[in-house]
Amino acid sequence: MLAEKGIGIDIVSVEAGRFPEDLLDLNPYHSVPTLVDRDLVLYDSRVIIEYLDERFPHPPLMPVDPLTRAQFRLALYRIERDWYGVAKQIDAEPDKKQAVKLKKILRDTILQSTELFKIKPYFLSDEFSLVDATIAPVLWRLPYYEIDLPPQAQPIEKYMQLVFARPAFREALTEKEQEMRLLR
Repeated sequence: MLAEKGIGIDIVSVEAGRFPEDLLDLNPYHSVPTLVDRDLVLYDSRVIIEYLDERFPHPPLMPVDPLTRAQFRLALYRIERDWYGVAKQIDAEPDKKQAVKLKKILRDTILQSTELFKIKPYFLSDEFSLVDATIAPVLWRLPYYEIDLPPQAQPIEKYMQLVFARPAFREALTEKEQEMRLLR
């Protein structure tokens, strides 16, 4: 999202459970991401991305129409809850058998959205949006999670090619993310 908007920002990486003292003072939940913009401190990813979209309005990454905007917010909520929730469980799961079950859940959850990827070039839109900026990192990690999509997921594969080819997406990848899949 930051790269799409061309927003320059200082990113401070932290290790889970080893947060700097100033983060502990600023954020009552001791969570990441945390955004500090002058006197404003935000610490929910959806609040942060919507704030940045409004603070830096060009290009807009949320629709102006209230109905479509609400649909996008619901999609963001579902992706965060259903996709990211399972991905976090996979990352934290020490039991390999349980991890395999969680990977199947994530795969099946993504596949349930196949029809939605057919509607427009981007997720429910003709233009790249915050929803795409939220979906793309999970889809990028599928090889890392050893999740293969079946042939009927061709609309998702086509979508991934479109989003992953965006210069801003490529620029935004960290070194660790680049290692998750071979850059083509």
